[in-house]
Amino acid sequence: MKPAATVLQSTHLSFSEFAGQSGQWKNSVLGSLCFSHPSQFAGQDNFDHLSGPPFIQVPMSIIDGADCCCEIWRSQTALTQGQRGALRYRCDNETLFGVMVMPEVPAAPSEQNQQTPLQHATESAYRQIFALLDELDYPFVLRFWNYMADINGASHGLERYHQFTLGRQDAFLACGREVIGKVPAACALGYTPAMAQNPLIIAVLAGRTAPLAIENPRQMSAYRYPLQYGPRSPSFSRASLVSLGQDALLFISGTASIVGHETLHAKDVVAQTRETLANIKAVLDEANRQSGQPLFNLANLYYRVYVRHVADMLLIREEMQRSIGAEFKAVFLQADICRPDLLLEIEATAGHSLTLSGAGRGKP
Repeated sequence: MKPAATVLQSTHLSFSEFAGQSGQWKNSVLGSLCFSHPSQFAGQDNFDHLSGPPFIQVPMSIIDGADCCCEIWRSQTALTQGQRGALRYRCDNETLFGVMVMPEVPAAPSEQNQQTPLQHATESAYRQIFALLDELDYPFVLRFWNYMADINGASHGLERYHQFTLGRQDAFLACGREVIGKVPAACALGYTPAMAQNPLIIAVLAGRTAPLAIENPRQMSAYRYPLQYGPRSPSFSRASLVSLGQDALLFISGTASIVGHETLHAKDVVAQTRETLANIKAVLDEANRQSGQPLFNLANLYYRVYVRHVADMLLIREEMQRSIGAEFKAVFLQADICRPDLLLEIEATAGHSLTLSGAGRGKP
């Protein structure tokens, strides 16, 4: 029997390659995350925000030679698009991709709460997302991507990542979403302040098929972290595994050198890379166990590697080559990690059709 067509695809192109695609090709795009220094987005006006695919710029510089990398999610079926508030989206019969940019503005004075501007922006953004998913009947979030300015900075007496975590969980609870157990894969990274109002940038991929939330036996679940890591625990799973047709898709959350709940190998980027890959391998083993098949391994993932210090990139890549092989697929970005003692974070995807053009590879 001929296998079912892949429902969801991820393509990686440079910005110029993306912008140069035909209108018919762009009509198949659910949405895109593009990473580059803001000065390299002179061609962004090629995308009409009202009629084009949901497209969002993340101001993070690529540090492995490419000018820009766009992760483009595509569908092989007819698409519908729209906008609700700040959220722009496209969807097919099975999946929805949405993007939004939320400026950090204080809560209204009439609101008798102590929310910081980032906490308020986060709760508002997530409430809008959940409202749309409920309205359009895409109840299951497969993956969140979150990017904010100065993630390790402090204001209003609280680290900014913890402000984000508070706002996210407030929205989860207000919208009747679980905060323990069946929570989506996610990442939260910091970019260098470079945009007006330093907005919170969020992308979401949701669907109508319930994913399996995958945890890592080497780590405490993030939603059970003790109070030393902030007033609320983060609301994400280590990975999401979902079946679409005959395809199994795995979304691995931002993963770092944490065992149990503690950071290991402070100031040693090579050891942190090795520990991070051991955690990813443990997640793959658990995903394979739950699926009942050896579907995933380190060599068939597409990696996004967030690096705190640009000078560490070559050491990280060399350690990844030793663990994975020379031909691993990855893009390396300069970013701040949620804990100040973490030097890198790696996220990954697998199981769908990956095509690479203008994206980084493992070998120099």
